[in-house]
Amino acid sequence: MRVLGVDPGTATTGYGLVEEDAEGLRALAFGVISTPPEQALPCRLQTIYRELLALARQWQPHAAAVEELFFSSNARTAMSVGQARGVALLALADAGLEVAEYSPLAVKQALTGYGKADKRQMQEMTRLLLGLAEIPRPDDAADALAVAVCHLHSARLRMLEEQS
Repeated sequence: MRVLGVDPGTATTGYGLVEEDAEGLRALAFGVISTPPEQALPCRLQTIYRELLALARQWQPHAAAVEELFFSSNARTAMSVGQARGVALLALADAGLEVAEYSPLAVKQALTGYGKADKRQMQEMTRLLLGLAEIPRPDDAADALAVAVCHLHSARLRMLEEQS
């Protein structure tokens, strides 16, 4: 199964493609979609939409997973991330993908077994699970890979539940 993970943001949207087969998990591609801050918001959102749609068409994932919005005290940042998240969900739906959403807590729990794991622990576990030589960079790409791995773990658990 191949999953496209997305860590949405207006300035930087992370993406990570992870495939699981009989040999285990492996990262196929990861990176970020960056938009310049001086660009008008509609153009930035359009870039995110187009790039995610292109990634989905290029890699043909079976599903997508998007990190849910983490509420912070900065309402402006939350609104901006929410807009990028909405555009990501639209692009993935337009690509015909089933989209799952996971909270940061759920992603941490799935990868480390501890819902309050710190960023370094998450990055190291992502590296180990995917057999990478180094921690994926930038952080947004590592987060997107973690979301994809979380979805694969969740899908495996759902299949086991259905079989019993």
